[in-house]
Amino acid sequence: MRPLLLALLALALFSLGGCGYHTLGAATHLPPYVRTISVPVFANQTPANGAETAMTEAVIRELMARTRFQITPKADPDADAVLHGTILKELVAPLTYNTATQQSSSYLITVVVSVTLNGHDGKVLYRNQNYVYRQQYQATTDLPTFLEEDPAAMQRLSRDFARQLVADVLEGF
Repeated sequence: MRPLLLALLALALFSLGGCGYHTLGAATHLPPYVRTISVPVFANQTPANGAETAMTEAVIRELMARTRFQITPKADPDADAVLHGTILKELVAPLTYNTATQQSSSYLITVVVSVTLNGHDGKVLYRNQNYVYRQQYQATTDLPTFLEEDPAAMQRLSRDFARQLVADVLEGF
């Protein structure tokens, strides 16, 4: 009975060896020469301001938190790779309507972003031209306590986007 239990335990341990668990920053599908990544401010092809800064900062924070790469928050010609992002669309649309005040009471921000990670040789290491993220927020209708909620919604959207982007780059999806 005991040899059978030991054999089952050994089999279980060997099967865990290839299950995909890994240490922080170890499951990257990037070439081994990539040690520094430059992240210049995202381009913004929309008339709205501020999203490019929020999204760039969120990506930099996420890369610094989840990888061992050295991250430079600007265009650096000496970097091993450069992450370029472009905000293609930003749309704020009313989501719900308050019939008592005849105003919209919540809104939905939708952002479409294109991202490319290039190696120092120009080779594309990762590309996704169609990240679509949405975030809902409530509008304040009481003017004396008015607080603009869309910047906070953009910060939440940026964090969600950055988490997914970094996971995609590291896992090679």
